[in-house]
Amino acid sequence: MTKKRKGTTILRLLNINQYISKDNLGKNLYYILFIALIAVFYIWNTHYTEKTIREINKVEKELKELRWEYMTTKAELMDLSKQSEVAKLVESSGLKELNTPPYKIVGKNEH
Repeated sequence: MTKKRKGTTILRLLNINQYISKDNLGKNLYYILFIALIAVFYIWNTHYTEKTIREINKVEKELKELRWEYMTTKAELMDLSKQSEVAKLVESSGLKELNTPPYKIVGKNEH
């Protein structure tokens, strides 16, 4: 019985009965619908924001992986483009590295 008294006391203190009447609900229907619309918009906006944040994190992770792949490929290419590496690669096709420096051939008309 004490619980019932507390509930009744709380309703009496908040004076909820005057707000629940049919007349007041009819008068405040647009206000109630507006508050409900704002609540729905708030919930939608929260879900949309969380979805966007998840997508941003996913793209950042992918970007980080692609950056590491780029740096690895760039380092490998720099190693393969060294003169000694190029000489090793073309050795199988019969080409050999020159041991003497190149020289310029000058024709008769050139001075």
